[in-house]
Amino acid sequence: MKTISILIPCYNEEENVVPMSEAIVNLFEGELSQYNYELLFIDNDSTDNTRTLLREICAKNQNIKAIFNVKNFGQFNSPYYGLCQTTGDCTIGICCDFQDPIELIPQFLAEWEKGYKIVCGIKKTSKENKIMRFFRNCYYKIIKRMSDVEQIEHFTGSGLYDKSFIEVLRKLDDPTPFLRGIVAELGYKRKDVPYEQPRRRAGKTHNNFYSLYDAAMLSFTSYTKVGLRIATILGFVMAAISMAIAVVYLILKLVYWERFVAGMAPILLAVLVLGSVQLFFIGFMGEYILSINKRVMKRPLVIEEERINFGDNDTTKISVSGNDIEKKENS
Repeated sequence: MKTISILIPCYNEEENVVPMSEAIVNLFEGELSQYNYELLFIDNDSTDNTRTLLREICAKNQNIKAIFNVKNFGQFNSPYYGLCQTTGDCTIGICCDFQDPIELIPQFLAEWEKGYKIVCGIKKTSKENKIMRFFRNCYYKIIKRMSDVEQIEHFTGSGLYDKSFIEVLRKLDDPTPFLRGIVAELGYKRKDVPYEQPRRRAGKTHNNFYSLYDAAMLSFTSYTKVGLRIATILGFVMAAISMAIAVVYLILKLVYWERFVAGMAPILLAVLVLGSVQLFFIGFMGEYILSINKRVMKRPLVIEEERINFGDNDTTKISVSGNDIEKKENS
């Protein structure tokens, strides 16, 4: 029997981890009983009762595993690391808040059985805030046009990944991985499965302006160079315009020495415009430098505090990005 790994990243999901685990187990004991399963929760340093509940869940079912991070390593590193710790013939990643419907799992597996190595869940519609939906659409349109790699619109990382692609992820030497871009850039031929994203089952979303901005900047700095090219081109254009205006002003002043008074207003406007353009692109360049700095430091994706149900005899370390992460066994 093939083994299917289900990865569920979580952070402060005490209201959802038990119903999610029950739903997954019922699915594999019923409709998907032809498969073995491995359910892996990776907790990003929850501050509520999530870890206590996960320990109870794992104690009742040896097919359910858990990894506890020593701190919150962000919305990208933790799920990526979790994918690399799975052992199934394929891995399905879904959110713990039920916004990725578990009904997608049989659809993903059906496409995988047809030969697709990657199956992506695509949010065609959503019950989220309409304003937020509008800004998401704008973001996807912009990044798709600016990126050298064809980006996948409305893909959040939820989907199925064959073990051959998981092995590719393990070998990547990237301390700040952006899974959505990696799938688009390095992924095999894929199948997109559209779905409507429902509201959260319970709890509050942990996404805010900063986290969404961080995701947007990571994608821009990882997969686009248009921003820096625009800065260079705009710099040349602004310099040419400034030189032309300077020459015109000089000629007018020489011809109409007494009558032509330039005044301070044009100079002040020019300084403000040029200064604002410079500040914008200095900040934009800083985002690229920050991204480079994080990659150069070569820090581990996460550091584990504890792992549960990986077995007493499991002494093999799974290497991620060339780094062996120390593990604390607890079965």
